[in-house]
Amino acid sequence: MKKILIGLFVLCVLTSGNNLLVCAEQDKPLTVPEKTAYTETSRYQDVIKFIGQLQERSSLIRMEFLGTSTEGRDIPLLVIGDPVPSSPLDLNYDERMKIYFQANIHAGEVEGKEAMLMLARDLVLSEDPLYLDELVILLAPIFNPDGNEKISMNNRRNQIGPEKGVGVRYNGQNLDLNRDGLKLESPEVRGLVQNVMIRWDPAFVLDSHTHNGSYHEEVVTYVWSVNPNGDPSLIDFMSGTFMPEVNQILKDKYDTLSIPHGDFMSIKEPEKGWRTLGPQPRYISNYIGLRNRLGLLNENYPYADFKTRVLSCHKLFHSILEFCHEHKEQMVRLIRSADKRTVQRGHHPGEDDVFITEYELNPIDQKITVHGYEMEVIETDRGWQRARKTDKKRTYTMPFYADYDAKSSVRLPYGYLIPLPIPEVKENLLWHGITVEKIKKPVRLKVETFVIQELKSMQRPYQGHHLNSVEGEYVTKEMEFPEGTLFVPLAQPLANVVSSLLEPESDDGLLVWNFFDRYIVPQWGRGTQVYPVYKLMKPAYLAKVALEK
Repeated sequence: MKKILIGLFVLCVLTSGNNLLVCAEQDKPLTVPEKTAYTETSRYQDVIKFIGQLQERSSLIRMEFLGTSTEGRDIPLLVIGDPVPSSPLDLNYDERMKIYFQANIHAGEVEGKEAMLMLARDLVLSEDPLYLDELVILLAPIFNPDGNEKISMNNRRNQIGPEKGVGVRYNGQNLDLNRDGLKLESPEVRGLVQNVMIRWDPAFVLDSHTHNGSYHEEVVTYVWSVNPNGDPSLIDFMSGTFMPEVNQILKDKYDTLSIPHGDFMSIKEPEKGWRTLGPQPRYISNYIGLRNRLGLLNENYPYADFKTRVLSCHKLFHSILEFCHEHKEQMVRLIRSADKRTVQRGHHPGEDDVFITEYELNPIDQKITVHGYEMEVIETDRGWQRARKTDKKRTYTMPFYADYDAKSSVRLPYGYLIPLPIPEVKENLLWHGITVEKIKKPVRLKVETFVIQELKSMQRPYQGHHLNSVEGEYVTKEMEFPEGTLFVPLAQPLANVVSSLLEPESDDGLLVWNFFDRYIVPQWGRGTQVYPVYKLMKPAYLAKVALEK
C-alpha cells in the first residue's frame, strides 16, 4: 500500500504543471451536484460534512450556529476570515467589513446553497485567499434545513433540474420564512436577527432565491431593498452604483448577463415595463434596508439547466465580493452616515420627517434591456392568462418600475408610548434589537392617538394570520401614562424598523399581523377602540430605564 501511495505522489510530481493542478483539484471536497453531474442537491448532512472537510483543510473557516430549526436542526453559520475572528469582539479594532450571504430560505430554491458551498471552498482553499484582507465573510448556505429535507421530484416541477428533486418552500412551522421579516415568528428568522444582524452587524446582506416568472436569457436577476422608509442614500447607492458595477463585472469577467429581478407588467404588451417585487419589510431584503444596511435579493432563472444556474449564481457571489472589496470604505461611510442621520432625526423630528403609509410605483431613471422571447398568451382551465414563450428571441428595452414614491404619509414622532402590558409586542421589539424603555413614574403627556373608524380582516388566512387593514384619524389629547408604560424612542439607528412595526397605518406592522387584536376589538358591541400605541410628538423629560431581552 505504501509503495502505491509513493507511486501516485511521484506520478503527480513528474507530470506537467497542468496535471499538477488536476491532482490538486481532485483533492478538494466536492459538492453533491458536482459529484452527481448536477442531478442531485445536497441534504442537510451533506452540507455539514462538506463544511467539516473544509475545516480539516483550512484555519480560515469557523462554524457557529445561526439558530435551531423547528424540527431541531442546528443551522450552520460559516465565519471566514484571515485571520478568522473567534467572535465579533475580535473586530472592535479591526477595519475589515462584514458581509453576509444566505441561501435556501425557500428550500426548493437550491442554487444559492450549492454555489455558496463552492464559494466557501474558493475562499478557504486558495493559496492567496481572495477578498479576505478587507472582508470577513459570513455564509448561511442552508437557512431552511427542515424544508430542505423534504426533497421530492414533485417539488418545483416547472424548473429544469435537479432531476432527483428539491425541498419545499416552507419551514417546519409551515411558514414562508421570507414573509417573517417583521413579525419574527420563526426560529430561523429570529436567529438571523439575533445571531447575524445584532451579533455581527454585517454591512451587506444577500438573500439568494430562484424565481418563477417571465422568460428571458439572463440567468442572474437581483433587486435591492426598495422600501422607501429606508434611508434614500442606501437605495440610491444600490440602484445607481452597486448593481451597475456588479453587472459589469459579471459581463466582462464571467461572460454572464444579468437583469433586475421582476416580471413583465403586461404579457400582452411587454414593452410597457418591467416590475419588481413589493416594498413590504416582511421580505428579508427590504427589512435589511430598514435597518440601514445594504440588502440584495438574488433570484436565479429557473428555466436554465441546474448546472448553469448554480455556476451563474457562483459567479454573482464572486462579483459582489469583488465590488465590496474595492468599495469597502465607501460602503462603511454610507452606513455610518445613515445611522447618524436616523438618530439625529429622532432627537428633533420636524414636519418633513414622515413615515410613508401608501406608495405609488414609478420607473427609475434608467431603462433596462431584457433579452427575451416573443410570447403567446394562453388561458388556463381556470380562466387565468399565462405566457408561453416561442423559439423566436426578442430584445425588449423598457422602463423598470422599482421606485416606490410616497402617496400618503404621517409625521414621525419623538417616540411611541405603550401603556398596556402586551408581552408579545414587547418581546417582538426586543427581538429586533430595538431600544425599549420603561417609565418609572406616572406622567401626564400631550400625545397623538389614532382613533380607529374601520377595521377589516382578510377572510382567507395568510401565514397563520388574518391580516388587518385599518382606517381612522389622529386626535391630540393629554393623557396620564402609568408607571411601567413602555417608551420606544426614535433617536436610535433602528427607528425605521420601529415605525414600520408601530405605526397604525403601516402596511406590514404589528397591527396588520394581529398583535393588537384583543386590544382594539371590544369584547362587547361592534365598535372598535383606540389603537393602544400613542405618539409623543415633541421631546419630553421622562424618568425611565432601558429593558433587556
